[in-house]
Amino acid sequence: MNKRLFMLLLLGSMATTGGFAQNNSIGNNDPEAKKILDQISNKIKSYHSVQAGFELKIEDAKGNLEGTKKGVVYMKGIKYRVTISGQDIFCDGKNIWTYDKSANEVTVTKFDPSSNSITAQKLFTNFYDKDFLYKLNGSQKHGNKMLQEIEMTPVDKTKNFFKIYLYVDNTAKTVVSSKMLDKSGNKYTYTINNLNGNAQLSDATFTFDKTKYPGVEVVDLNN
Repeated sequence: MNKRLFMLLLLGSMATTGGFAQNNSIGNNDPEAKKILDQISNKIKSYHSVQAGFELKIEDAKGNLEGTKKGVVYMKGIKYRVTISGQDIFCDGKNIWTYDKSANEVTVTKFDPSSNSITAQKLFTNFYDKDFLYKLNGSQKHGNKMLQEIEMTPVDKTKNFFKIYLYVDNTAKTVVSSKMLDKSGNKYTYTINNLNGNAQLSDATFTFDKTKYPGVEVVDLNN
């Protein structure tokens, strides 16, 4: 899988663009689901900074397991960093560095907060807005927990996925996992293993320091 596509799928599993209160399709949405999503949103907004560990499981259209990957996401304001299986993505609010460990290459692009691109902050926050229809499907048991399932369908039918399921711990007001189904039949399941909403993160966490990567090739797309 292309590294850019993979990261977009990762960040897109719980995300889209826009704000929480701007749901133009509210009349078609489940008010009970919205209530839960609003509670999660308020919980996330109370965090100073976030460090979270996650796991990704990928299955093909036949249900065969293609692989699992583990990673960590760090967030502080508009800054973020995602580390997963040989890849690092850094964003300091001005630039984005995408580092490929196997090639020892980093690609630099401008960060544009006004664009419609998916950003790491939305991994835990802006996952419902005017672009989704959503409904509460009830509760399901996951391990030793009873979680509420929220089904989300994108309004824009040109997106490469057609359904997202969120599994919510309604006591903790957090998303425990999400499942994304793409149009080719593949299934991407993301599980949040741990989350610290008051992580102590320095600004250096979100900046690529090439002195720490001897021989790295820098591809600056800003020039």
